[in-house]
Amino acid sequence: MTRAARTETVPTGLGDARITWHRGEGDRCVLALGHGAGGGIEARDLAALAAGLPGRQVAVALVEQPWRVAGKKLAPAPKRLDEGWRAIWPRLAAPGLPVVSGGRSAGARVACRTAAELGARAVLALAFPLHPPGRPGNSRVEELTAAAAAVPLLGLQGGADSFGTPDEFPAGHRPVEVPYADHGFAVPKRAPVTQDDTLALIVGTVASWLADMGLAAKE
Repeated sequence: MTRAARTETVPTGLGDARITWHRGEGDRCVLALGHGAGGGIEARDLAALAAGLPGRQVAVALVEQPWRVAGKKLAPAPKRLDEGWRAIWPRLAAPGLPVVSGGRSAGARVACRTAAELGARAVLALAFPLHPPGRPGNSRVEELTAAAAAVPLLGLQGGADSFGTPDEFPAGHRPVEVPYADHGFAVPKRAPVTQDDTLALIVGTVASWLADMGLAAKE
């Protein structure tokens, strides 16, 4: 059984942040998910995880950074994003459950950069922006590898992601491929898989990973 979503405002030194809680019964962990620089918690992958995981005893906390709550269109520098995430963390840990830190795109980078210092149980990196589109020389892989050296890490990456396809990641750190999907995990209409198939793959992969660590109910 899942409960109705609950929204909580969290004051920070950068302004108010917001957490939308999606909880079930007998939750075993909190999966905290931050949004990207170009969108909010309505992103299809974040929404699918929030809908699908509470029934597996995972509390999903969708986190809106202060700049987004304030209605600004441009994300601040990475240092400020990390500062906002640190300020929100005590509320994520408040239920007294292990916290898995995650997010999509820029949110995945924040989770990777702060996981060790905040004591995250693991990291979920959705559509990690390995490099800016068309600029493979500007790699951010060290953020991901540093997090993976400290805690268990699962990455999911679209097979057609312009910010880095799965085979661009170094051996030993390659993410699970989401076939045909772009950076937002959208798939073309001509693809041999549907959008629903794609989201089911994402939710199922994350649920199995958490269950293997004892952080979610097995199917």
